[in-house]
Amino acid sequence: MQDTPRRSQKDRSETMRAALLRAGRKLFIERGFSATGTPEIVAEAGVTRGALYHHFADKEALFAAVIRAEAEAIAAEIESSGNPGLSPIDALILGGEAFLATMRIPGRARLMLVEAPAALPPETLADIDAATGGRTLEEGLRAAGVKQARIPATLLSAAYDRAALAIDRGDPPEPWHQALRQLVRGVVG
Repeated sequence: MQDTPRRSQKDRSETMRAALLRAGRKLFIERGFSATGTPEIVAEAGVTRGALYHHFADKEALFAAVIRAEAEAIAAEIESSGNPGLSPIDALILGGEAFLATMRIPGRARLMLVEAPAALPPETLADIDAATGGRTLEEGLRAAGVKQARIPATLLSAAYDRAALAIDRGDPPEPWHQALRQLVRGVVG
């Protein structure tokens, strides 16, 4: 009989952290940040409260990690939406449409656009955005010739967020897509 190899402490730690992130994401979507307690999170993850505090300082730190992971997944979808040879404007438009598509994952719009702004300090959200979707939008605008891209990127991001919320509430996506295409073309001019 062969012995099963023992997993390293690092593997066990990464598994536990991933379980906490999955449990937190699920509960934050279902109940919202403020209505989710740490006892429910550890029960859902199947870990001890000590394990939670080993990986995260508190519930807010876990929530910030969940939001960062979601933002990274969104940015990866945006970045993979482009094709070599596209014009910068077309790449921006496709990236925006990829954002709207990925925001249709159940619970994501609520998590990112309702719960996150209510629970996290603005500077935390700004840091996450600067490393993920905000970065991709600024880079796209610069590639399209917009020299001072930060403010237009912030305004376009707000427009895309509002569209994602409207689509999440049940609005048909195509009118939002059309309006955003026009807005991008107007900003890039």
